[in-house]
This record gives sequence, structure tokens and C-alpha cells, in this order.
Amino acid sequence: MDILLIEDDTQTQDNVASCLDAQGHAVTRAGSGDAGLQHALEHDYAAIIVDRMLPVIDGLSVVRSLRGQGRQTPILVLTTMSGIDDRVEGLEAGADDYLVKPFALSELIARVNALTRRAARSATRICGGGLEMDLIARTVTRHGKAVELQPQEFRLLEYLLRNAGRVVTRAMLLEHVWDLHFDPRTNIVETHMSRLRAKIDRDFGTETIHTVRGAGYVIRAD
Repeated sequence: MDILLIEDDTQTQDNVASCLDAQGHAVTRAGSGDAGLQHALEHDYAAIIVDRMLPVIDGLSVVRSLRGQGRQTPILVLTTMSGIDDRVEGLEAGADDYLVKPFALSELIARVNALTRRAARSATRICGGGLEMDLIARTVTRHGKAVELQPQEFRLLEYLLRNAGRVVTRAMLLEHVWDLHFDPRTNIVETHMSRLRAKIDRDFGTETIHTVRGAGYVIRAD
């Protein structure tokens, strides 16, 4: 697989690249955020590994820029910042996973493999509740009318549609949409749910995502 590694520390870059090479991956290296962003926009990669602290453009800005332009390549962020708030910020920016330095190379390989397997298993089109989601084109329509979503709203709706007809809890959404296995004690779910509902229900007059009091949320199966 082709993997983009954006890392300014030469020793870390050499170690990670050598490990990925040994696994049979083709690695493109970049030592700054602007160079890495240019590579990511010009080529298709199976995964991107990006350090959070980079010269010129920081890692999270690279992630936000890619997600803002509709790029859904799996992204693993490397960082020395291990606080919960830092992890939440990274995932909110659009990263798929977060690995704190120092780390074992075997764990990095396992996480990259998990991200690429998850992406490969994804269906290309999901439907439910009058909605149709194209995972390749990254588009959403309701009864044929286009609905514009931000990357995290798209991920949230995708998970709900994959579980159409089933109640999903707040804990499930935190784990599967934000990859958080703890409660960050913020209104992250409620805020994104409110924005998503406003966009997919506007101009249609009927509610698509239903709240199950005391349990969670559900999109009714067609």
C-alpha cells in the first residue's frame, strides 16, 4: 500500500519508514506540513501518518484542510500530547486515530492495518430513511435532493445509516464516530447531532433521526 508519512523528526521518520517498508508498503516522506498537504492533495494514499507538531503548517491544520476538501483517506496522528483534551481536539479535526509518542512500531503497524482494513470493508452506497449516501463521491441526498455535510457530520450519519432501525447510544457514537472509549464530558455528540438534523430535515418537513428518550438515536429502517 502507498502510505504518506508527514514527520519532521528525522530519526522518527527513518524508523517508521523502515518499519513500513519492511511490511511491504511504499512510503512517501514529507518533513513539513505544507509539503505533506501538497502530496496528500496530489496523490491517493491508503493511509496518512502525520505528526501533530510540524513546521510551516501544523498536523491538525493539515487534517482539517484535507477533510474540508472532502478527502477521506484514513489518518493517524502522532503526538507527544497525551491529554484527553488534546485527543478530543485531534479527533474533532477529522483524524481517525491518535498515537502518543513514544510508541512501539508494532502498535503503529497494527493501527495502520486496522485503519486500512476498515476503509476497504466500507460499502460504497448506504440508504435508509429516505437518505442515500455515496461513500466514494462523499455525497448525501434525501429524496434526490443534495444535502451538504461537514466531514464529521458525514461520519455521524454514516454510522446511523449503517445501524438503521437500531437504537444507537451516546457511548456507541463516541466510540465508533469519534474513536473515544471514554466520556469526554462535553456536548460533542449533541452538538453534531443538532447540526446534522438541521441539515437533513430542512425543507423536508419530517424528522429523519428520532430520539429514543433515555436510550439514544435511531433512523427508522425503510
